[in-house]
Amino acid sequence: MKDLKIVVNLMFREKKDVFYSILFGFLAGIGAVSLFANSGYLISKAAIMPPLYVLTISIALLKLFSVTRAVSRYGERYFSHRATFTKLSNLRQYFFEKLEPLAPQIFQKYRSGDLLSRIVGDVESLQNFFLRVYYPPIVMVIVFLATIAFTAFFSIAVAIALVLGLIITGFLVPLWFSLKRKEIDNQLRESRGTVSTEAIEFFYGFRDLKLYYRLDEQANNLVNASATYVNEQRKVAGNELYNQSVNQLISLIVSWIVLGMGAYFVAEGQLDGVFLAMLVMVSLTVFENSTPMAAFPGYYHDSRRAANRLFSVVEKEEENSWEEKLEIEEVNINRPPTIELQNVNFSFPYEDRLALKDINLHLQSGSKTAIVGPSGSGKSTLLMLLLKVFSRNEGEVKLWNKSIGKLMDEDIWNGTNIALQSNHFFYGTIRDNLRIAKDGLSDDEMKAVLNKVKLQQFSLSDPVLEKGENLSGGEKQRLAIARAMLKGSHLWLLDEPTSSVDILTESHIYKELMKQGENDTMIFVSHRLTGLEKMDQIIVMENGTIIETGSYDELMNKKGYFYKMKEIEKDVFL
Repeated sequence: MKDLKIVVNLMFREKKDVFYSILFGFLAGIGAVSLFANSGYLISKAAIMPPLYVLTISIALLKLFSVTRAVSRYGERYFSHRATFTKLSNLRQYFFEKLEPLAPQIFQKYRSGDLLSRIVGDVESLQNFFLRVYYPPIVMVIVFLATIAFTAFFSIAVAIALVLGLIITGFLVPLWFSLKRKEIDNQLRESRGTVSTEAIEFFYGFRDLKLYYRLDEQANNLVNASATYVNEQRKVAGNELYNQSVNQLISLIVSWIVLGMGAYFVAEGQLDGVFLAMLVMVSLTVFENSTPMAAFPGYYHDSRRAANRLFSVVEKEEENSWEEKLEIEEVNINRPPTIELQNVNFSFPYEDRLALKDINLHLQSGSKTAIVGPSGSGKSTLLMLLLKVFSRNEGEVKLWNKSIGKLMDEDIWNGTNIALQSNHFFYGTIRDNLRIAKDGLSDDEMKAVLNKVKLQQFSLSDPVLEKGENLSGGEKQRLAIARAMLKGSHLWLLDEPTSSVDILTESHIYKELMKQGENDTMIFVSHRLTGLEKMDQIIVMENGTIIETGSYDELMNKKGYFYKMKEIEKDVFL
C-alpha cells in the first residue's frame, strides 16, 4: 500500500481532473439510470392512456437524460484520461529522479532487461490505476446510493434488494476473486520480466551466440519465455472473463428478484403497477456501474504489484545505501585534488569476498600515480570508488580533503577526466560523441584534440554507429581519451586507456596527456609496466590489497613483486 500511496499522491497533483472525472462519472451513471427508469415509466403510463401533457413531459425528460448521459460520458472519458496521462508523466519523472542518482551501480543488482521491464511495462500497467481501480468504486457507490434513495420512495424492500446486490457485486465478489488473483499476477509479472531479459540477452549477445553456435539455444530460451508469458496472459484474461460472468449473473438474479417482489407487491396492492417496469429497468441499469468491479481485483493487484516492483528498485537502494547521509559540502573542483583512502574495504552486493581489503594511500595534489597488478586485483574497482560509482563498505575516502560522502556526485564527475576500459559511444557522429565532454566546444578544438590522439583521419561529421560498432578497439580508446582531454578537469582517472593501441601511438598519447595534465592529479591503471619511470608513485595491487608502493627506482631496488613483474615482462617481450 505504501507504493500505491506514492501513485495516489502523484495523481492528486491534478485535483481538478480527478474531481471532474468523478463528477461526470456520477452524472453519466445517474443519467443512464434516470433514462431507463423514465423509459419504463413512460411505457407503462402510455398503456393506460394518460393525459397528453404527462407523455410530453416524460418524452422531454427522456431527451434530457439521453443528452446528459452522452455529454457526461464524454466528459468522464476526457478528464479521466487526461488525469491518467498526467499521472504517468509525473510518475516517470518521479521515478527517474529517484533512479538517476543510483546509476550505474544499480546494474550490480538488476539485469538491464528486468529494469527495462519495470521502467516501461510496470509504468504502463499503472495507467489503469485511476481508470480501473481508483474512481470506479467511488462512482459506483454514489450512483447506487442515489438510486437506492430514489427506489426507497416506492418500495423499501426493493431498495434493500439493491443494497444487497451492491454489497455482493460491488464488494464480496471482487474480494473473493481478489484473493484468487494474487498468485496469477505474480507469475505474470515475473514472466514479463523474464521475456524482457531474454530478449535483451539475445540481441546484445547475437554476434557471440552466432560465433559459438549457441544462437538456436538462446532463441529457444526466448521462445519458451514468450510462450510462458502468453500462457500467463491467457490465464489472466480467462480469470477476468469468469469474474465478469459471475458478476453479471448475480446482477441478473437481483433484477429477477426485484421483478418477483414488484409483481407480488402489485398483486397485494402495495405498489402501483405503473411503477413495476420502472423499478425493473432501474435494477437492470444500475448494476452497469458494478460491472467494472468484476475487473477490479485484476487491475488492483496489477497496479499494486507494478508499483511495488517499480519503487522497490529505488527504495531498497536508498535504504541499503552504504554511504552515510552527511551534510553536502561545496568544493572547488577547479584545482587538482588530493586523494586519501583510509582502511577502505569493499565487496560487491551478494558477495562475501572482499574486492578491496585495508586500502590505505595518500596522493598529493598534482601527483602522477600508476596502479599496476594482475587482472582482478582491484585496480578498476578502486577507481570506481573514487568516482563514487561504488560505495565503500568501510573506511574513509577523501577528495579535495573532504569526505566523499559529503561531496555531490556531480561535483566529483565534473571535476574528473575519465577514460575507462569500456566507454559508451552514442549513435550519431564524431562531433556528437565529443560534444558530451563540455558545452560550447568549437569544431577547431575538437579537430585539434583528434590530432593529439592520432585520429586526424576522421571528420567531425563521420558517423558513429550504436555502441561504436564501426570503430576499432583502439579507435574507441583514443576517442574516449579525446573526450577526457576536451573536458579539461584537474583529476584524471585513466583505466587501461591505451591497451588496444600500438606502442608508437601509445607513446605519443602519453606525452600529450602528461603535457596537458602537467599540474593535475593523474591516476593510470595499467597492466603494462613500460613508461612508468616518470610516475611520482607506483602502487602494486594483488587480490584486492596494496602490496607495494614507491617510485620506479625504489621498487626496482627493492626487488619485490614489481621487480619480478618487470623481469617477467622482459622475458615475454624480448
